Amino acid sequence: MRRMSVLLPNQGPEVFAARRRRVAARLGPGQAALVYAGDLVPRNYAANIFPYRAHSHFLYLTGLQWPGAVLLGAGDEWEIFAEPPAADDALWIGPSPGWDELAAAAGVRAIQPLADLPNKLHGPSGLIAVAGRGNVATVPALHPRTRARQAALLGRPWGGHDESLAGAVPLEEPDVQLAEALIACRLIHDEPALAHLRGAAEASRAGHLAGMAATKPGRNEAEVRAAIEQQFAARGCVPAYNSIVTIHGEVLHAEHSRHSISAGDLLLVDAGAEDHGWASDVTRTWPVSGRFSPAQRALYDIVLQANLDAIDRVRPGVRYRDVHLQACRTLTRGLVDEGLLVGDPDNLVERGAHALFFPHGVGHLLGLDVHDMEDLGDRAGYAPGRTRSRQFGLGYLRLDRDLAPGMLVTIEPGLYIVPAILRDEALAGPFVRDGSLRQDRLAAFADVRGIRIEDDVRCTADAPEVLTAAIPKAAQAVEASVGTA
Repeated sequence: MRRMSVLLPNQGPEVFAARRRRVAARLGPGQAALVYAGDLVPRNYAANIFPYRAHSHFLYLTGLQWPGAVLLGAGDEWEIFAEPPAADDALWIGPSPGWDELAAAAGVRAIQPLADLPNKLHGPSGLIAVAGRGNVATVPALHPRTRARQAALLGRPWGGHDESLAGAVPLEEPDVQLAEALIACRLIHDEPALAHLRGAAEASRAGHLAGMAATKPGRNEAEVRAAIEQQFAARGCVPAYNSIVTIHGEVLHAEHSRHSISAGDLLLVDAGAEDHGWASDVTRTWPVSGRFSPAQRALYDIVLQANLDAIDRVRPGVRYRDVHLQACRTLTRGLVDEGLLVGDPDNLVERGAHALFFPHGVGHLLGLDVHDMEDLGDRAGYAPGRTRSRQFGLGYLRLDRDLAPGMLVTIEPGLYIVPAILRDEALAGPFVRDGSLRQDRLAAFADVRGIRIEDDVRCTADAPEVLTAAIPKAAQAVEASVGTA
């Protein structure tokens, strides 16, 4: 398989040493941790690989993009194990940093050949031979490739993958401790992380402004997407996820940009940059013609107010579920004002009527992953003792923790006209029959498919910090930015 040169971190080794110490301090005495960086994955033949990106826990603890590498250690004693350079690396990938340079950059004691790892773990004086296999914790990630590889390294049984955190084999208790340690540390972003997160937000600002400027009737979604992602690339960033640039905003993950755009369309753009692994996640919605229609403007202003009200609730000690419900109440009041829903807004939210138009959660954690740490399942997003609701809409909420200074979340209320939902007997039928849903009013908003407004918001000891505040979202500012290229 084609190799990839190892990329040095762009921050000092003390950053990663401090993170490893914080994680190690939360593990048991003498407890070691093994963290896998992930392999190159071929697309169809061995030399044609998917773009490599190290697993986020490895990247958090080392800063290195190193395919196939393994981090092992405890306390202040950490080593990396990796495949030695191939004889023809200079031909295919050019000069690469030496292992001493890489060890110094990551702040680890040494880098050893991957072939030496089994003896380090299983040999006569190895960690597992001396203290038992439970002495070495691994990240209990959901991804089957990651878990299978880690199980093989430790000689553990691997029985497959069933979409639960435990998988087919019960978790070792140290694995649970390591997961909780990583969650506790990654929930609160340190200053080096914030520097990258702000860099990602700045690249996203440039991208969205370029996308607005490139929007004109007669063009297509792909042209706008190209303008956005060009700004990411110009700043050394990549898309943090598959960009959504679509006139079909009612399709939440419409990742194919193949439609022509016309006057009268709304263009929903969910596109965020990734800066050295750290993600931004931003959505804006704008009119292709440069002017909202009256119906579009009415619903846009409702979503914008929900965005503003929810952001204002991002304060220490506030339960994120309540931030979500604040957005729901604001949206519902607006829908009542427009005659789409009928009744008391609080009662409508309690019964879940708002989810007919706003079926997803108001946001999620943000960091090294755009949905940060969701590889650990709901263990990261939900505080101990909290579980997902079974109510339609609320059940999609990805985060239910009390906010604390240093946490970064997205706030992304939306309003969607989805015929499959609004005509569904089980979902909409009860609200049609009791008069809460006015289906006859839908025709007045026929030029609205989907509207979402999303910002990246940091909880502080005082007012929330909106990292994406420089991206226009007030209706007039949005209109003024469209079609200027």
